[in-house]
Amino acid sequence: MNAFAIHFGFEFKAGLRNATAMLMNYLFPLGFYVLMGIVFTQILPAFRDTMIPAMLIIAAMSSTLLGLPDPLVTSREAGIYRSYKINGVPAVSILAVPVLTSMIHALIVAAIIALTAPLLFRATPPSSWGMLALIALLTIFTFGAIGALIGVVSPSSRATVLWSQLIFLPSMLLGGLMMPISVLPASVRPFAGLLPSSHAMQAFAGLAFGQETVFDPLRSVIILATSAILAFGLAIYLFNWDSRNAARRGHPLLALLAAVPYVVGMFI
Repeated sequence: MNAFAIHFGFEFKAGLRNATAMLMNYLFPLGFYVLMGIVFTQILPAFRDTMIPAMLIIAAMSSTLLGLPDPLVTSREAGIYRSYKINGVPAVSILAVPVLTSMIHALIVAAIIALTAPLLFRATPPSSWGMLALIALLTIFTFGAIGALIGVVSPSSRATVLWSQLIFLPSMLLGGLMMPISVLPASVRPFAGLLPSSHAMQAFAGLAFGQETVFDPLRSVIILATSAILAFGLAIYLFNWDSRNAARRGHPLLALLAAVPYVVGMFI
């Protein structure tokens, strides 16, 4: 437990000292939040109703999807995990520490956004702050688990960018962050259900803000939780200690099983 705490403290400080990590954890999500608050609320005043959950999800994706996978690949390629294995460090600890530190950074940014948005940009506050906190925690953990899985199965840093953007960009367009899912064409809405951001937005809207939703918010919570558990479990199972080790416990394509809850939810 003491070794886990030391490892956790080191990773958390690295997130504050490393320029790239600082950009993904704080500068990008907070800068984007201020920009959207100044510009987008003037262009589309209705954005104030969804500004808080949308910015929370963007902060979560920035810290986890964009910031988490690359350090995992870099450490594996540098042989760092090989030395961890020699010293008896379990794979679950190697993955849990960066996921937890990314989650804490994202939660700090989420708290800043949630507390300042109503004051600075007249964003609609939640009807239930407790539900806002719980759904934010679940959302950040879901993206953290997916980010860890991307880092585990990606053969290179370039691959992490491709896989992360495959989720990040559609989330910005179809996930209800910039425009409500209700305004999407009926033929497109089912595909929005393939995105974690869509279910996070629906959970926030229905349970924390008391707004009308397109998807059942409770079902969205179940889908997010199931996906998070699957993604983190698969990341542990598929974890490879050394990039030069050709033997794996499972094929990287098994990572697609983490998408099963979203596919099932799309057809329900």
